[in-house]
Amino acid sequence: MPVPEFQSLMLPLLKIAGDDKEHRLSEAIEALAVQFRLSEDDRRELLPSGRQAKFDNRVGWARTHLKKASLLESTERGKFRITERGLEVLRGNPASIDMKFLMQFPEFVEFRSVKQKGEGVEAAETPEEALELGYQNLRRNLAEDLLERMKSCSPRFFEKLVVDLLVEMGYGGSRKDAGQAVGQSGDGGIDGIIKEDRLGLDVVYIQAKRWEATVGRPTVQAFAGSLEGQRARKGVLITTSQFSPDAKDYVTRIEKKIVLIDGEQLAQLMIDHGVGVTEVVSYPVKKVDIDYFGDA
Repeated sequence: MPVPEFQSLMLPLLKIAGDDKEHRLSEAIEALAVQFRLSEDDRRELLPSGRQAKFDNRVGWARTHLKKASLLESTERGKFRITERGLEVLRGNPASIDMKFLMQFPEFVEFRSVKQKGEGVEAAETPEEALELGYQNLRRNLAEDLLERMKSCSPRFFEKLVVDLLVEMGYGGSRKDAGQAVGQSGDGGIDGIIKEDRLGLDVVYIQAKRWEATVGRPTVQAFAGSLEGQRARKGVLITTSQFSPDAKDYVTRIEKKIVLIDGEQLAQLMIDHGVGVTEVVSYPVKKVDIDYFGDA
């Protein structure tokens, strides 16, 4: 039988999670393949890019939409689990779950209006706009996946990740120099020191916090005090969570130059600089060369 559309996979996927246990996406894919009686040829059918199975991709998008409606939630190391709202939906015994059904939930309405600009606007999009919106949606989902992985990695690995990113951004000289600098200090709330440029004309002090909780002003203020103790002028405070409004306001009113990088920005920087991600496929967008046809 043909590979089912992702909307028809949402209710069966939610029912799999209805046992209120953690599940891996790979387990759900296998269970749904059996449920829909897919043949090996069906399972091997690829997307146009040739890099991913169509069925696996559609199950993944079904999970994403259920998460956006807060019917599923992410847990540790890429697992997911049903929410109380998801259980309530199942108790209602719906005949199906599709995009229209999910629009009853405010979180999904916001997702559709902000990230996809709503159904009405999509109908009027040019192909270029649709491509760009699709790219931005893929990028946002990739950033969310990166954050999940960073929050579950070890402190040592997170330290390495920060070093790799700073080097790719042009700081720290060589990878060896940066690796020796970061993680060596641990002095007064400072996790590392890294060159601002390859010549080492100035240095930047680093603090990296793999946190879930919001980073408030006291933490940022303590970091500023640590810089003062080192007679340092510049610092970068990186977290996998977010900063409170008071913390953001504080750094704008002090003499020290402190840059705050929250989890969302950290993930975007990793995407921009190719850290922890790999290119799957690219689609060159071309237009008519007017100069070529100038003498036609």
